[in-house]
Amino acid sequence: MVPPPLTTDMARRIRKTPGTRWLQRSFDTLARSTLRAGTQAVKQALRASPLLPKPKRRPRAPAPSPQWTTGIAVGPGGSRHYRLYRPPGVRRDERRPLLVMLHGCGQDAAGFAASTRMNRIAARERFLVLYPEQDRLANAHGCWNWFETRSGRAQAEAGVIEAAIDRVVRSQPVDPQRIAIAGLSAGAGMAALLAARRPQRFRAVAMHSGIGPGVAHSSASALSAMHGRRTATAPAMAQLQTPPGTSASTARLPASRARLPALLVIHGSADRVVAPGNGVEAVQRWAARAGARATATRTVQRGARHAAEITDHRAGGRVVATLCEVQGLGHAWSGGAAGHSYSDPRGPDASRMIWAFAARAFAQAEAEVEA
Repeated sequence: MVPPPLTTDMARRIRKTPGTRWLQRSFDTLARSTLRAGTQAVKQALRASPLLPKPKRRPRAPAPSPQWTTGIAVGPGGSRHYRLYRPPGVRRDERRPLLVMLHGCGQDAAGFAASTRMNRIAARERFLVLYPEQDRLANAHGCWNWFETRSGRAQAEAGVIEAAIDRVVRSQPVDPQRIAIAGLSAGAGMAALLAARRPQRFRAVAMHSGIGPGVAHSSASALSAMHGRRTATAPAMAQLQTPPGTSASTARLPASRARLPALLVIHGSADRVVAPGNGVEAVQRWAARAGARATATRTVQRGARHAAEITDHRAGGRVVATLCEVQGLGHAWSGGAAGHSYSDPRGPDASRMIWAFAARAFAQAEAEVEA
């Protein structure tokens, strides 16, 4: 007997039975497994073929360098992280100079090091570089609170930075007689504050696009100073109050009892964040404290870079303060690496200027000791 022809409805009913659905799924799974196995076999054959180039491996991220380490310092103002660069080849029995670098607002230690490229100079000249880092809980914009001298907050933060310096001096091959400090913007204000509080500790201080100590004592007066306006403020570099919680044994001498370190000020003529007059005023006040007189201004320019007008203030044969006014420079590190915030590659190299200035101050101090 001939079976009736298979209609479309009958075929659908057969496909929908449990047995046929299971069988269909088994075939599908087997087909996929076979396809994957075949694909893998083809890939392996292609990799083993001597006629095809070997695929390039992605380069691995470099391991942390022993020359670039991190740490934490604790002081009157709490704790702060820091980064330390130690040039290769420095032995434990050596005593090398130390340069402290304080970043500006919106920056951190790693970014500041990349922007200034100070580590390259340190590797060549064999000195250590310390980069303290502001905590965003202490300032939402990452600024050092250099202006909060009335409340003692600025002095407390300065104490934390001093604690970081103390820790590095104890643990690293650092010469405590050859320490300099530099900063950008808010970091410049904090650097000057530290130098005014501890003049016996630093041989040189560099302020890049900042405001000198004693000009502001609160956020309101700091904003006024940034815009070139002045309010009633404490005398510049007067004795600063001891931060809350600091014992008398750890209180620092006021600036009036020790000779101030040499000051280098670098400021752009086109700075719209911190008025250029702040740099001029900082140098004038610093020089007046030592009875220094200004020498003739000289203009320096290399290639297509911004021109710089440099004025030294001397007393007793030594440079007390130097003003470097960079023409056309805004609120940025002069000669910094391209692609970084607050960095202008068109300016003269501020990092090289700062190290050269510090090296001269170190040599001057050694000559005075020998004399």
